[in-house]
Amino acid sequence: MSERDAGQGARPVADREAGEPEGTGQRGHSPSQPWVLQFCHGYDGPFLDCARQYARLFAGTPYRVATVYLTGEPSSAVELGSASDEVIFLGHSSREVRGLKLAAIRDLRRILHGRDFRLCIAHRFKPAYVALLAGSLPVIAVHHAFDDYRRLSRRLFATCFRRRLSLLGVSDAVRDDMRACLPAWPAERIETLYNRIDVQALQATQPDRRTARQALGLPEDAWIVGNVGRLHPDKDQATLLRGFAEALPRLPAGSLLAILGSGRLDAELKALAGTLGIDRQVRFLGQIPEARRYFRAFDVFALSSDHEPFGMVLLEAMAAGVPLIATDCGGGREVVEGVGKLFALSDATALAAALAQLAGLDESARDACAQAMARRLEERFSDRAVARRFWALPMIAPFLAD
Repeated sequence: MSERDAGQGARPVADREAGEPEGTGQRGHSPSQPWVLQFCHGYDGPFLDCARQYARLFAGTPYRVATVYLTGEPSSAVELGSASDEVIFLGHSSREVRGLKLAAIRDLRRILHGRDFRLCIAHRFKPAYVALLAGSLPVIAVHHAFDDYRRLSRRLFATCFRRRLSLLGVSDAVRDDMRACLPAWPAERIETLYNRIDVQALQATQPDRRTARQALGLPEDAWIVGNVGRLHPDKDQATLLRGFAEALPRLPAGSLLAILGSGRLDAELKALAGTLGIDRQVRFLGQIPEARRYFRAFDVFALSSDHEPFGMVLLEAMAAGVPLIATDCGGGREVVEGVGKLFALSDATALAAALAQLAGLDESARDACAQAMARRLEERFSDRAVARRFWALPMIAPFLAD
């Protein structure tokens, strides 16, 4: 059993020559072992878990996974969280990876030398760019946002390397955006592979409702709407505040809205809550480390984002069994449709109606909702379900054997 299969992290970093990227020692691996290179821009925010997700696709297969981070300092916690056979930190700054990225290309060429790499999985455009210029590997570029190929320069670059480049979007919405930008590409070269969670592992970290509320400083007996995200225009918490204010007369007495996150709109959103007369009913809790652990504190989870590419927080709320409300756009629709409530973007009145409907659910209806969400997670957004999808993709078969 490999260390990845055992749930451990990367092996300890070997001694290395001066100037060699952290973790690039060969560590006695046979040159004949087949490897997959996973190349990530960094490990901030959700991207460490993205690395874990893709490394886990190769658990139980002959392929070893080397995960390379373009930016970020070496970290034992990141090594463990990457779930890979080897983790390499190139240590470039954001400034160094602007422009032609020649140093990064040289570093990656050294890593590629001497091992039987079969495929590169690159997260975001810059790592795909470096990987395509550094060697001759086929590259699958995973895209986590809209508009990555709106720029003409990127479209031209992708077209130049289209024989070695395939694209994955984290939702059908992202996939369709890329297909619209690259209409001459065959559909099977631009596909969807959903983000996913280790459901059982996440649930094991989520304390019960009472404990979660104590941790967040929320009253035990209130009906609480939860929201987690940056305080940023893309997240559109202004519509959430307006919808909550409109719904309040139809919600249980003492209802609260808890917003977890920080950002440049903090003062503006707090002022809006005051203008709406709900400042006492809204708790701005700031940045909460590992916020997904506390989703059982909520009676409803509401995501008001403007064209969310996917929405991992929705999966985390589903794992906690919390009923969902989300905007009917972007990748959120694909997660919530059929198991939660959708409302039109910026439609505070529709959001208010959805909140009132969910406030009226009895215990049996909530249980049925939780069961439907659990089935959706298992069928579409679990590690096992996505692994089946990955190995069935036409873009995989020419390079890897299941």
